[in-house]
Amino acid sequence: MRTYDWSASPLGHPDTWPAPLRTAAGMVLDSAFPMFIAWGSGLGLLYNDAYATMLGEKHPASLGQPFHLVWSEIWPDISPIIDRALSGQSTYHEDLPLLVLRSQYPEQGYFTFSYSPLHGDDGSLGGMYCTVVETTERVRTERRAAFELALSDALQPLTQPEELLATASALLAEKLDVDRAVYTEVDHERGTFRIPYLFSRVKLPDHGGRDFALDLYGTAIADALTAGAEVLVDDVRLDPRTAHAAAAYEADGIGAFLAVPLVRAGRLLAFFGLHQGRPHRWSEDALLLTRSTAQRTWAALETARAQSELRIERDRSRYIFDTIAEGFMVIARDWTILQMNAEGLRMTGLPIGQVVGRNYWEVYPDAAGTEGARMYHRVMETGTAGTAHYMHRMPNGAPAWVELRAFPVQDGMAVFFRDITARKLAEDRLRDEDRRKDEFLAMLAHELRNPLAPISAAAELLGRGKLDEERVRRSSTIIGRQVRHMTSLVDDLLDVSRVTRGLVTLARTPVMAKSIVDEAVEQVLPQIEARCQHLAVALQDSTLAVLGDKARLVQVLSNVLGNAAKYTPDGGHIELEAARDGEQLRLTVRDDGIGMEPELTERVFELFAQAERSSDRSLGGLGLGLALVRNLVELHGGTVACFSGGLGKGSRFDIALPLLEASPLSALAGPPGAARAPGTLRLLVVDDNTDAAMTLGMLLEACGHEVVVENDSKTALARARIVQPDACLLDIGLPEMDGNELARRLNAQAETADAVLIAVTGYGQEQDRQRAFDAGFSYHLVKPVDMEKLGEVLAEIAGDREEA
Repeated sequence: MRTYDWSASPLGHPDTWPAPLRTAAGMVLDSAFPMFIAWGSGLGLLYNDAYATMLGEKHPASLGQPFHLVWSEIWPDISPIIDRALSGQSTYHEDLPLLVLRSQYPEQGYFTFSYSPLHGDDGSLGGMYCTVVETTERVRTERRAAFELALSDALQPLTQPEELLATASALLAEKLDVDRAVYTEVDHERGTFRIPYLFSRVKLPDHGGRDFALDLYGTAIADALTAGAEVLVDDVRLDPRTAHAAAAYEADGIGAFLAVPLVRAGRLLAFFGLHQGRPHRWSEDALLLTRSTAQRTWAALETARAQSELRIERDRSRYIFDTIAEGFMVIARDWTILQMNAEGLRMTGLPIGQVVGRNYWEVYPDAAGTEGARMYHRVMETGTAGTAHYMHRMPNGAPAWVELRAFPVQDGMAVFFRDITARKLAEDRLRDEDRRKDEFLAMLAHELRNPLAPISAAAELLGRGKLDEERVRRSSTIIGRQVRHMTSLVDDLLDVSRVTRGLVTLARTPVMAKSIVDEAVEQVLPQIEARCQHLAVALQDSTLAVLGDKARLVQVLSNVLGNAAKYTPDGGHIELEAARDGEQLRLTVRDDGIGMEPELTERVFELFAQAERSSDRSLGGLGLGLALVRNLVELHGGTVACFSGGLGKGSRFDIALPLLEASPLSALAGPPGAARAPGTLRLLVVDDNTDAAMTLGMLLEACGHEVVVENDSKTALARARIVQPDACLLDIGLPEMDGNELARRLNAQAETADAVLIAVTGYGQEQDRQRAFDAGFSYHLVKPVDMEKLGEVLAEIAGDREEA
């Protein structure tokens, strides 16, 4: 102050100052506490050394200068406070935020101060004096701690990396009032970086998802970050590390930036950065907040990613266990069920809420005391894996067999289990069939030995010298009759073998029900008459017909009639009825014979099924007839069933076969008597079911159409080029190339491009229809085909052809 030139100051030279001002100035200069005086009309500023540090670069030029010029940047904020002091009222403010310019860049400061009026010699108000403390560091520390607490609270519930970055970046950018907060990940090996997340408060270029060279903005910055150093650049144009790349920074809207790196084991992994579009002085507080935010964010990211990996692994394990075809559960040592997969819940028939979290023995009380329960206890007690089978009851009371495999795990055991009921039943069936097979072979041996005995005796008799003509004739008759009997037995065996192995081809033609009945009765009538039995035949409608192999259908009915004759006593009664039953022909054979037990009616059509026989085998035969009946009927698309009231109460056999309707045939056939009606079409039928294809082809031929039948797609495609059909009736479920693909290829080749495609399929859902139409089909018919509908479709196609 002694060397200061006071000539330019509104206060004048200190020698001219009034006594109160000189006294106050002495007090200020002697104080170690920051103080200043503002005196006179211009409020010239006088201050001590402690206050000079608050002025920064404004000192010493501020000495004696008007207050409003020294603090022009905050004058609008403090002038109302000064006015109160100059009106004689003391004021006090704590932690007042002021944006001050004490160097090249504005900075946020916080101040606690008191303005008091200062009087002159005459008692009038001459100015004011102030005691002030800068509380910037304390306020920043408190607010930084509060921010860190708020940040932790905000990040704590988040589990997704994107949410964490978004929250941390937004909070920090708003706290420090910066334009952009950027999280950057670095590929150390490739020397590149990318920005997976960016928070921007202003319109700035977005570089998300792209890779950039790490030294894009200068090697000095890249080297510093790689070395783990924090980088603060207040002005990219002036900083020597960035000046040469200033254009690149400005193109990205960066005038100043701050970056905090994450380096692990000497490798730069990422850095957290703040950007301002204009030059900006980064405070220590900004650096500390950014550093703290980066550290907390990285820690939260690592936790979130670890949890995400655990969730993925958990979901993967859960998916695996939920998709395996076995049940799976985890049981704790206290027998609480901790986990059960979807298949396990399906097998147990209980919802998850009634299983998981409950005691195993409460959920499955019936398991106690079983082999499975004993195995569970062994695994829990010894820590050794175990297996067991046991039978339990489903909630609906049905029995179910389960195979258990238990393995010890920490604090409990893991159990895999699967339903083996079907296997157990199959094993029981196999044992039963094996037993029946043995019985059958024993019976077969007996049946073959019976005719061999008289043949052997007759042969020996013929070998004994000269016999009269009558004995020779009688021996020859015995041998011939027994050979015919043996031939019949062998024929039955071969017939059953061919049918059960699918080696029989049916010669399907329209067959009248009356002819089947007449021929079957003709074959069995001698046997019935020989036993003086009474046969009643009732045929309700002589026009009923089926599509089938006449010889085989006669064989079916004659076998059933012969069976009735065999097990009906002499003089008994047998009834045969043929009638319409909806869309079926029903052939019913009733007798008042020996009947059978309910158990036998359920398996009488099985291959080796036999009723108990007397030791003399008086009824004879191998018992193969009914097995042959079932197979032949099913080959014709029909069913056969047996009923009996019990032993001594007779039996009833019902044979049901699909009727061949006359009306659809008439609709398809066109005008009666026409050799080739105008509506005749050339048709290609493709179905891998040989019988289905042949049947449909024969029906269409019977209606006057020219029909070509194929059973596989590739052959059909080649045949179509030669035949060039008007329409193709294609099954969808074809092997190798399905019907939809065959349709596309037919449409693609010139020879068949104009053919109308008709889907004939068992797939009838809406998505199946749409897939067929997308493949090029014009019509979609569901099996079994409605012949009347098919007739309308073909008539429509024929009409279109004629118009064309």
